[in-house]
Amino acid sequence: MKDLTQGSIVSHILSMAPPIVAGMITIMICQLVDLYFVAGLGDAAVAGVAAAGNLAFLINGLMQVLGVGTVALISHAVGRKDQADANLVFNQSLGLAAACGLLTWVAGSAFAGGYMRMVAADEATVEAGTTYLLWFMPALALQFATQVMAAALRGTGIVRPSMIVQVLAVIINIALAPVLISGWGTGLALGVAGAGLASSIAVLIGALMLWMYFRRLERYVGLNPAQLRPRIRQWTRILNVGLPAGGEFAIIFLWMGVIYYALRDFGAAAQAGFGIGTRVFGLIQMPALAIALAAGPIAGQNFGAGNAARVKETFTKAALIATLVMIAFTILAQCWPGLLLGGFASDAQTIAVAIVFLQLVSLNLVAQGFNFVCSSMFQGLGNTKPVLLSSGIRLITYALPVLWLSARPGLRIEYAWYLSNLSTTLQAALSLWLLHLEFRKRLAPLKSALPAE
Repeated sequence: MKDLTQGSIVSHILSMAPPIVAGMITIMICQLVDLYFVAGLGDAAVAGVAAAGNLAFLINGLMQVLGVGTVALISHAVGRKDQADANLVFNQSLGLAAACGLLTWVAGSAFAGGYMRMVAADEATVEAGTTYLLWFMPALALQFATQVMAAALRGTGIVRPSMIVQVLAVIINIALAPVLISGWGTGLALGVAGAGLASSIAVLIGALMLWMYFRRLERYVGLNPAQLRPRIRQWTRILNVGLPAGGEFAIIFLWMGVIYYALRDFGAAAQAGFGIGTRVFGLIQMPALAIALAAGPIAGQNFGAGNAARVKETFTKAALIATLVMIAFTILAQCWPGLLLGGFASDAQTIAVAIVFLQLVSLNLVAQGFNFVCSSMFQGLGNTKPVLLSSGIRLITYALPVLWLSARPGLRIEYAWYLSNLSTTLQAALSLWLLHLEFRKRLAPLKSALPAE
């Protein structure tokens, strides 16, 4: 367990962020590797895998319900020096993860085809996306358990073990992708099914490695079979914090679904370009997101310890670091978009769509950085309802105009990106205001001063 209530906040952020970003970037790279090898199968395959991957945002929302609830409650318990409560939260979250994983596997497999028929541009894209989802669904189901185990460690201030496991799992995925997708060395090319299978095998190995770590090495929180049995009160505690954060990911799923729907008339190449662009865009946001995620447990432990000044300082310094990082990546996306996108598609139209998307949407990176930090601070304070509110308003202010424009002649793809920038900036302004109100409400009763560093 790492005590985050003492020492330099900047040092804590910078020490925790690199392992977090390493794990997150390798996951994004894994998705891009799949797209890279699938690109040789044509635009329909790329569009299908990209659109199917959007469903992962919805399932990630369910994972965040558990992950955010686990991080917040365990970090508060650590701040109070209450190891028994931290251990109970961990085991209850793990039991809930098992139930959610099983439900996800069954429901996702049943509705994969119906989802793809709603968003895909043609039948070839539907077939590719459905095949990918059926083989990828075990990976999504298994990630519930890995999410909870990683969140428990993050709540105690430890990020390195889960990062190492993630990196090893992704290396396995990257090694398997060309073998299973293109048939390297075997002559048996599984195509998009191979992409999903490679991810499922890698996630299974990663989950087993993290399980062994908890069984043999972790001491502050650990597996206790007696505490795995469902306890409604504990599940309610976890869900009260986690559900609004999970709703934010569900809103991202709906946001991307609206775009795929609006792009249907532009063909598979446009959908493929958007899919590639969003993956690269997600990759360049990872460092700032990792900084925000590092700030959450720091704020949580200090809030649990009753130190209001350090909670506020955590926000200020995390926001400053995230802004500097986002400015750097904005410059990169504006000046060298082709460098970031090269190799993921051979079709000129697909790449053209991806370049325009990346250049225009990267203009809101700084605003997105504030959204990340505010969201993480709400998690640290144990109240994520404002996150759901700001995300919901972003969806409404984006989806309604885009759907209206998609029903009218003369729609240009760029209009969707302009509206995205406006709605993201609005969300950032609203999030900052809501966080200000939350600070006044939750931190005012805490009478503590910032200790010397």
